[in-house]
Amino acid sequence: MAETLKITWTKSAIGYAKDQKATIRALGLHKLHQSVEQPDTPSLRGMVRKVRHLVTVEEVR
Repeated sequence: MAETLKITWTKSAIGYAKDQKATIRALGLHKLHQSVEQPDTPSLRGMVRKVRHLVTVEEVR
């Protein structure tokens, strides 16, 4: 596993469920096309999996 993940918000959450919008916010994303680096943990992987259609993920070493 990578030590950190670079998560980029690539698709708007308009029209998706409120819990998916909340997950985007919980990941630390506030604007479309913004990227954040988060530590690679099982809980973070679960959050990313929930919104995988809205974000892109890169492993950073």
